[in-house]
Amino acid sequence: MQHIFYEILATILATITALLPIANPLTTIAILPAIAAHLTPQERAIQVRRACYYMAAILVVFLLAGAILMDFFSISIPGLRIAGGLIVCRFGFNMLFPPVEHPHVQAVTAKRDISFSPLAMPTLSGPGSIAVVISMSTGVHTQTALPIWLGYVSVVLGILLVAWVSWLVLRASERLTSLLGADGIEATSRIMGFLLICIGVQFVINGITNLLHDPLFWPELLTL
Repeated sequence: MQHIFYEILATILATITALLPIANPLTTIAILPAIAAHLTPQERAIQVRRACYYMAAILVVFLLAGAILMDFFSISIPGLRIAGGLIVCRFGFNMLFPPVEHPHVQAVTAKRDISFSPLAMPTLSGPGSIAVVISMSTGVHTQTALPIWLGYVSVVLGILLVAWVSWLVLRASERLTSLLGADGIEATSRIMGFLLICIGVQFVINGITNLLHDPLFWPELLTL
């Protein structure tokens, strides 16, 4: 029983570690004043809370449908991990070397509901986060320490915790902005971008390692 508890805790922590740098609510803080300038503080709080609900729902749906999508498109686990790692690396490089203007800051001054777009999608739960949860879905099926249903429950708990942390950060956006300042938020975002690149590279390494140890890979390579 104690071993199972540690495995559940490890899965939850792995989910948080992989997702939180990609969701990166600190980056959302940087664009929130621009896209929510026309909202009252009460409306802004409602939109932030609803965006975190949407974020959790999107990621849970892709987690549960990940295995189905892979079977339908005949995507292998190594292929998914390599592709996911490349996507994560791209997001990390964008955070480490940000563009002059954030790509999600658009003319939304007349838009009252910003919770789903652009807050939940693609800011908090974009392609990088989706790639990670689909990869988590394959990990649930390949690991043997936990039953499959318990592995899914552990990952879902990790997703909910990331959404909760994102809500806490966005709720305190004004205080964090005044405390860290624009330079502090940018520096923190760059540090998380570097960590994100490391996570993406490790995904690629794991995918290549799995590919090289796949007994079906070498015969197919020799037939090319």
